[in-house]
Amino acid sequence: MKGAELIFAPLGGCREIGMNLNAYAYGPPDNRRWIIVDVGVTFGDDTTPGVDLIMPDPVYLEGFAEDIEAIILTHAHEDHIGAIAWLWPKLRAPIYATPFTAYLVIEKLKERGLDREAKVHIMDLREKRQFGPFEVELITLTHSIPEPNGLAIRTPLGMVLHTGDWKIDPDPIIGEDFDQAKIEELGREGILAMVCDSTNVFEEGEAGSEGMAREALRRAVAEQTGRVAITAFASNVARVQSACEAARANNRSVCLLGRSMIRVVGAAQSVGLLQGFNFITPDEAAYLPHENILYLCTGSQGETNAALARLARGDHPSAKLGADDTVIFSSRVIPGNERSIAAIQNMLAERNVKLVTDRQFDIHVSGHPCRDELRRMYLWAKPRIAVPVHGERRHLMEHARFARSLQVPHAITPDNGDVIRLAPGLVEVIDQVPAGRLHVDGEVLTSDKAGGMWERKKMAYNGHLAVSVVIAKGRVEDGPIIVARGFSEADGRPADESLEPLDEAAENAVQQLKRGDFDDDEKIEKLLTRAVRRAAEQHFGKRPLVDVTIHRI
Repeated sequence: MKGAELIFAPLGGCREIGMNLNAYAYGPPDNRRWIIVDVGVTFGDDTTPGVDLIMPDPVYLEGFAEDIEAIILTHAHEDHIGAIAWLWPKLRAPIYATPFTAYLVIEKLKERGLDREAKVHIMDLREKRQFGPFEVELITLTHSIPEPNGLAIRTPLGMVLHTGDWKIDPDPIIGEDFDQAKIEELGREGILAMVCDSTNVFEEGEAGSEGMAREALRRAVAEQTGRVAITAFASNVARVQSACEAARANNRSVCLLGRSMIRVVGAAQSVGLLQGFNFITPDEAAYLPHENILYLCTGSQGETNAALARLARGDHPSAKLGADDTVIFSSRVIPGNERSIAAIQNMLAERNVKLVTDRQFDIHVSGHPCRDELRRMYLWAKPRIAVPVHGERRHLMEHARFARSLQVPHAITPDNGDVIRLAPGLVEVIDQVPAGRLHVDGEVLTSDKAGGMWERKKMAYNGHLAVSVVIAKGRVEDGPIIVARGFSEADGRPADESLEPLDEAAENAVQQLKRGDFDDDEKIEKLLTRAVRRAAEQHFGKRPLVDVTIHRI
């Protein structure tokens, strides 16, 4: 095709770990066809009060949604599929995934009432399909979830190997082995660019096998006497199976706690995994001796409403932990979650619950490649261009340096919103497009640039003042009255006394009004806002959010 280009445009997942959304295009600038790879989320923190989910803003892709051939999902982790039900109405392209991933995606679509409208097509492992100018072949890899796939994306201008999340696991417990032979075959065919996971690029050696974690869990459970709770990422079905095997080896029955744990186990069983294991209900567990119970629960990252947090607080409706019981943390601490995890662990300690982490046993292994695994992947794939993704800026820069040290001719470190031409010619950024974020605020999807989040942060740090005044016949009939939220009481005095400087400032402000000013709401509002904010800054050291209400009678 005359003037055709092969384009890679990440809108999420670069300079960050999570929230992956990658777009590929082929064709001349005025007639490109597109595929999207993954539509994920990241999670809110104390900088986004009231927001649990954050996702890429696909506004750039919305402008040519009719040119999108397919949305292809590499695997079922939330940072790769969590936004699909929220963003599909903006993209409206058919969805393709392997059976386990498809099961969870359909459940998400059902929750948003989209399961009849959004079409999910199941692809078999190693299947090859044509999507417009793209031929996409699934490549079986290993990761901390069932059915992780790399994508061999063939176009008339060359092939891209999009790895998704992966590691080289010699004993993955569930699923198929890492398909080294296929990667080597693709390398001989010729890979133009490899878009590759950067998470563990600073870690020497290898990530380790799930088989190691399985044996460590068996030993850890065997040493406990009371009730045992294992908390892990629900999506790590291999770890779930290892926990079930540890329970069976120690004459314990498994009880699932947490909605996502129950949902993922259902998805696993629907595709033939976790066969031969029976699970008991919390009510049934209540009648068993403590030494015969193993709870498998969500909440390894300290999530406030997860099962583990409720056990730690003692407000779980149907399960409890106490003295002589044990919680085994079979997961890593995601950076940023240290404080919330420590809070849960301290609450458990208050209940005399014993804590077991990977400091005592090797009960967790990463799902991402360390340097030795990256080295082997580059040796097999032999790409001409390295495109590191799935990492913070420092990860991407180090990954690019590492790839060059392995004799990869070219490396580029993308940012969200970069439009990168992979071919023809030298790889380069040819455009920068919008790559903002959307917040799920309750049931509302809103831009991170919207004023609501700024106001919440301002109130959180500086408090809120509501000033009301009643005006009648050109004079103040009542007020101004100030209601404050988020202000400390000075020197132990009552709140009304603490606010006296603000009341005085408001009174002085209205006394400055001339008779003709009483008809001008805007002038009154600005005068009162300026006066009480200045007083708050002087007496409290705060610049609060101020709302003025004028009542006229």
